[in-house]
Parts: sequence; structure tokens; C-alpha cells
Amino acid sequence: MNINLILGIIWLVWFFVFDFNKEEMNWTDYGWLVISIAYLSIYFYQRQNKYLTIENGIIKINSPFGKKLNLTEIKRIKKFAGDYILKTDKKELTINTQIIDPNSLAELNAELKKLNVEWN
Repeated sequence: MNINLILGIIWLVWFFVFDFNKEEMNWTDYGWLVISIAYLSIYFYQRQNKYLTIENGIIKINSPFGKKLNLTEIKRIKKFAGDYILKTDKKELTINTQIIDPNSLAELNAELKKLNVEWN
């Protein structure tokens, strides 16, 4: 999460130091500002919304285009390269466990074990 903050600040500094000091700016020079705003927006979005939530029987990845699955529809859970891949008959949801707080990961494991489905 902090990488987005760092990149946003770097692009913002790049814009002010190199582009803002020019006498005449092109419309393309504002691209650095747009990139900076995008990274900073992602950072603040991720800070407000946790990576993963489980509420009312639904597991959801909180990103702008995040997926969600009904817990009762999960048929199989696969562990691959540190990720959990939750599979239903029609959908698949990949959870990156590397970015989850260890306490929250323990809670996630407990919830997934309650499902009593096949683990690979």
C-alpha cells in the first residue's frame, strides 16, 4: 500500500521540479500530474477500504474492480504461491495473503475452515 504513496509523491515532485519550471508547458507535461494523482488516489482508497471483507456471507476484495463471492457457493480452495484461490462452479477469486495482516489472516483461515470444502 505504501508503494502507491511513494510513487505518487515521486511523480508529483517530478512534475513540480522538472515540468513546472519550464517557461512554456505542453499539455502532455500534465501527464506526470495525472499519474501522481492516480497513485495517490489508489493509496487513499486502499487506506479507507481494507483489502478483503467478509460480511453477510459474502467475501469481497475491495478494489475499484474487485470481485466478490457468496461463501455458500465456494466448492474448492486452492493454495498456490502464497495465495488462496477460491473456486465456485462459475467464478474464481484469488486472495493475495502476502498483504493481509497476520491477525486478519488467522481470522480468514478460521472463516474458510468453517466452509468445510476441499483444500488443495
